[in-house]
Amino acid sequence: MGRVSVVLLLVVATALVLRWRRPAWYWMTFGVALATLRVLVRYASVMDACGLTVPPSRWRLALSRMTDRPAPEARAPRILRLRPTRTGLVLRLKLRPGQDAFDVSAATDRLRHSFGMYGVTAREVRSGVIELRMTGYDVLKRVQMPAKIDRAPMRVPVALREDGSVHYRDYRAVPHGLTLGATESGKSVYQRNLVAGLAAQDVALVGIDCKQGVELFPLARRFSALADDQDTALKLLEALVSHMESVYQLVREQQRISANVPDAEIAADIWDLAEDLRPPPVVVLVDEVAELALFASKEEEKRRDRIVTALVRLAQLGRAAGIYLEICGQRFGSELGKGITMLRAQLTGRTAHRVNDETSANMAFGDISPDAVLAAIQIPADAPGIAVAGDSTGGWSRIRAPHTSLRAAVNLCNKYADRTPDVPALAPFRPVIASSASGALTLNKASTATA
Repeated sequence: MGRVSVVLLLVVATALVLRWRRPAWYWMTFGVALATLRVLVRYASVMDACGLTVPPSRWRLALSRMTDRPAPEARAPRILRLRPTRTGLVLRLKLRPGQDAFDVSAATDRLRHSFGMYGVTAREVRSGVIELRMTGYDVLKRVQMPAKIDRAPMRVPVALREDGSVHYRDYRAVPHGLTLGATESGKSVYQRNLVAGLAAQDVALVGIDCKQGVELFPLARRFSALADDQDTALKLLEALVSHMESVYQLVREQQRISANVPDAEIAADIWDLAEDLRPPPVVVLVDEVAELALFASKEEEKRRDRIVTALVRLAQLGRAAGIYLEICGQRFGSELGKGITMLRAQLTGRTAHRVNDETSANMAFGDISPDAVLAAIQIPADAPGIAVAGDSTGGWSRIRAPHTSLRAAVNLCNKYADRTPDVPALAPFRPVIASSASGALTLNKASTATA
């Protein structure tokens, strides 16, 4: 008997230590079994307490009266599937007649407390079927991306969602994105994850970093073009507009419109072209958009208007030409001048890290979801990297990118430097690596080196 007590004590102590120091390990060893048992045992009573049951139908009541049996109880949604994951449980429910998906979404916080889970989110899979994703611990505290990731061209896994699923930046589904956040909020790490994910793909990376290139120029070996000041940024953006027009001419030449060609084979963008004719897609990363919009003189104002006009044209017309914008900044409001709100309207994907005021959160989500604004202003200052991601559909979720050091990002860019495509229109802005007399590496733009 004493030996059994010692074994039980060791098991309990191990569980407590794992729950404190390694919550993911605790979940996989002890938590998933306890949570599954807890959900199955409490399910009927929890659904009734949360108001997610429906009264018995009339024919069941009539049948019970005719057979002199007790009145049937209210019915909860039927469990279609209960699947454990590495971060929690996935519960798929079939709603009863008269129930609505909004009722389940509104009760997620009560379900979280009742089932003893860390978080519960609900989404409608199809008509009448709801999926509850429950997390057993705080997956955003120490981000660990799963080993199995669904990879596809122009689709980059950049962060982990609060429900344990992977957050992807899919440029073909959401061509242009806006990333906001205060200083030390995690924007740079998010941007490094984007570059690291795109580095292994056949894509041309274009960077505009007006902070003298301190963020993007260390990654120069994988970039097809870089600009570190406003004058160079203007020339680069206008070169991109010219490149976009030439791509459209190529698409027009290859549209193959005739009576014998099916609709599916008519080229409307670069992805409909044959691989040997398709120009490489271009992702434009703007590190701080406010530096492109600020001006102090009439000449700078003219330059600023040309920069914003070029960005708006790329945002409106660039998708079919394979040009995608990723714009970052601390603020992105109308105080930056005319054309800014027009540009923001074209940026479908929105990501907001910690912001300093509610106005900044409204710049990202004010026209999308008031709930996302509230979630963005509640991000704590001691949790860099946590962000709220949403899109124009109104859906949003809390995410956190895994920490990627600048050294790790540089190593990846150096590893895949041979995959940097050569875009003729961007050749004058191609960064070159020149060895100094001391043997250190310095960065110079080809346009300035040949001047």
